[in-house]
Amino acid sequence: MLKRNHKKRNNIKDIPYKKRTQMQEFKVKENTTLLDFLLANLKGKSRNNIKSLLTHRQVLVDGAPVTQYDFALSCGDVIMIAPAPVKKIFNPQEKLDIIYEDEEMIAINKPSGLLSIASDREKELTAYRLLMDHVRQKNPHNRIYVVHRIDKDTSGVLIVAKNEKLRDLLQDNWNRIVKYRGYYAIIEGQLKEKEGRIRSWLREASTNLMYSSRKPGDGKESITNYKVIKEITDYSLLDVNIETGRKNQIRVHMKDLGHNIVGDERYGATMNPLNRLGLHAYLLEFIHPITKKLMSFEAKMPAEFISMFGIKEKQLKKK
Repeated sequence: MLKRNHKKRNNIKDIPYKKRTQMQEFKVKENTTLLDFLLANLKGKSRNNIKSLLTHRQVLVDGAPVTQYDFALSCGDVIMIAPAPVKKIFNPQEKLDIIYEDEEMIAINKPSGLLSIASDREKELTAYRLLMDHVRQKNPHNRIYVVHRIDKDTSGVLIVAKNEKLRDLLQDNWNRIVKYRGYYAIIEGQLKEKEGRIRSWLREASTNLMYSSRKPGDGKESITNYKVIKEITDYSLLDVNIETGRKNQIRVHMKDLGHNIVGDERYGATMNPLNRLGLHAYLLEFIHPITKKLMSFEAKMPAEFISMFGIKEKQLKKK
């Protein structure tokens, strides 16, 4: 009689996608501890069952596995129950380009292709997960809080808070305290107007794509400023700063001009010379809501951008 080979799975990515997307998921509605939340929401599970899930790294908080039963949860956290243990990430800081870190916040240069937080398709390797593992190396009860996001395929400055108070102050006052959001963008073709300002109203369709309207009130007001840095055959490098931070704002506004960002197939780009999206968040400046100091975080232009246009970082003017 043949014996079946029951290979033990120990990684979320070993589980078929269909099953991964069927993971139990709960949203925290009020501050509590992880064990209390699980006892209240996992019907039919005993305290020992739940502690076993925690021990085997099958409970995720916003995509990061947590084993501490008294781990503090915050309103808005998303709890997921994995069908199999999630493996540890050793030396997460080796995968992170940390620009700045203090007792209250961390700023990183997020690479293109890495999600800011967990999604239906990727629940394991995210910037949030790496940063959570990073801060918990010092203390397993440490955690981070999402302040803002940048698209998966966009690289550049991303910040997180280390406490709930700072997170709330930043999010509640974001549009008022942010002073500058600078991006490098590589677009298809060459613009007739080498400098300009785009203003439209953006709204999201059922397809999750953003659409632009010139009719005031038909969506959220969105303003993008741009200036050409350098042009080569078929492509242009732009310095962009946004006055508003809407979903896919720069990508949609470049499409409005008829010059898509390279690699942006989602919005109609036909060229992909870098094998990635040609968008990089190089500068974020804001007034700290508590100290009132100007915080400025910069992520250098990606090497592939520099190589493509044959320029040097020192030649770039930030404002």
